[in-house]
Amino acid sequence: MTKAPESEPPLGLRPPIFMVGQNSRGNWVVRDQSGLRGGLFVGRAEALRYVRFESGDRLTAIVMVSGAFELDTGGMKRTIAPQFKAEEQRERLVA
Repeated sequence: MTKAPESEPPLGLRPPIFMVGQNSRGNWVVRDQSGLRGGLFVGRAEALRYVRFESGDRLTAIVMVSGAFELDTGGMKRTIAPQFKAEEQRERLVA
């Protein structure tokens, strides 16, 4: 019997990878590998709490970054709020 070659799990099943480090001002920075999630924190414990929250307490890879690790919000994708017609906006205000 031959053994099937191992392949990587689908993207949705891979544990997220978070990078954690300090910026030049001493704040703690967290950013996920895809650049979709991240934040700036005053302490290491808060940064790691954020990682646990974002990963849903599932298995997560944490990479501690040495040196200055700046939060780059330019690369983070933003969701745009849907635009409503004027009538819909008035209805929302009334409701």
